[in-house]
Amino acid sequence: MVDGLAAFNRRWGRMPAAVRRAVQEAMETGARETVEAMNGRTPIPEIIVAWTWGNAPAGSVTLAAADAPDSVGDLRITIYATAVIGSGSFPAIARWFEFGTSERHKKTGQYTGRITASPFFYPTWRSYQRRVKSRLSRAMGKAIRSL
Repeated sequence: MVDGLAAFNRRWGRMPAAVRRAVQEAMETGARETVEAMNGRTPIPEIIVAWTWGNAPAGSVTLAAADAPDSVGDLRITIYATAVIGSGSFPAIARWFEFGTSERHKKTGQYTGRITASPFFYPTWRSYQRRVKSRLSRAMGKAIRSL
């Protein structure tokens, strides 16, 4: 039998839990930073950007979801936007402001209701995406080295 095999097997068995814990913390940190930046860029204060583990709450518009690397497991963070305008309001309002809407023409020949695109979600995600991915890679490497 090889010397130290039992110690190696114990260390190898602890690795998935340690890596999962480190990646989970890194994903939470990245989501908090990204959501904070997105909330600072929303065109109207009624649009709220938040994150959750798993799927977004009912009535919100999911604009992005990020999964952890396959080697870590089934971790999934969803960043979503919702608008709190009134009871029974239509949930796509955040998407309207992100991408804009076209004019709605009336029978009288007039038009109304054009919303100019004010992107607050995807530009922010693109600027933070590299930072979040790097943080995940560093957390995984650090967790593996610490064992």
